Formats: sequence, C-alpha cells, structure tokens
Amino acid sequence: MHDLFIIAGLLGGLGTQEIILIALVVLLFFGGSKIPELMKGIGKGVRGFKDGLKGLEDDIHDSGKKESDKSEQNTTEPGKDKTPAGG
Repeated sequence: MHDLFIIAGLLGGLGTQEIILIALVVLLFFGGSKIPELMKGIGKGVRGFKDGLKGLEDDIHDSGKKESDKSEQNTTEPGKDKTPAGG
C-alpha cells in the first residue's frame, strides 16, 4: 500500500481518499483473486521490456565494438605508406 502513496506523489494532486477509492474500484472490478494474477502479468511485461532494452543496448555496444575492430584492421602499418612512389 506504501507504493500507492509514492505513485500518487508522482502523479500529483491525488490524496489519500482518491487512492483508497481507486483501490476499492480495482478490487471490485477485478476481484481479490484476480489482482495477484494481474500484478504477475504486469511484472512479466515489465521484465520483458527491460530485457528487450538490455538486448538493444548490448547490440549497440557490440556493433560499435565491431566497427572499431574493422577500422583498426584497415589502418596501415607504421613505415608502410600507401601513396605511390614518386608522387
């Protein structure tokens, strides 16, 4: 129940009475047995979203690393110049 007060603070303008009213409406609408299932589903969705973001960040990091590896392989060795002789 403490989390609801934190969420209300983030939303601004919701007092204790409004939070209690919303909680009662949710309880009446979903019933006591459905709320844990609902929270479990929301948790799985959030976890999947975070895993997707982490995978995206890993892909970006890996592609940047591959780009830098390719550029290092294409550089000339010291003492070897690619310009034609006499020019």
